[in-house]
Amino acid sequence: MSTETMKLLAAAIAIAVGAIGPGLGIGMIGGKAVEALGRNPEAESAIRTTMILALAFAEAIAIYALVVALILKFA
Repeated sequence: MSTETMKLLAAAIAIAVGAIGPGLGIGMIGGKAVEALGRNPEAESAIRTTMILALAFAEAIAIYALVVALILKFA
């Protein structure tokens, strides 16, 4: 295999593995937020705020994986 092929394979593995955790985390966050709203609808504002903050942190991990993949591809 050539060096270019190995770079592309490394980038693909980096983003694939790096997106699994945030994908699962975002799904769990959404499910638990809906469950919490079902149990306590009066707390919608606090639940929504906490959910959006948690989603942003989970998405940041995926962005780090994307940056690593891009560095592997173009460096």
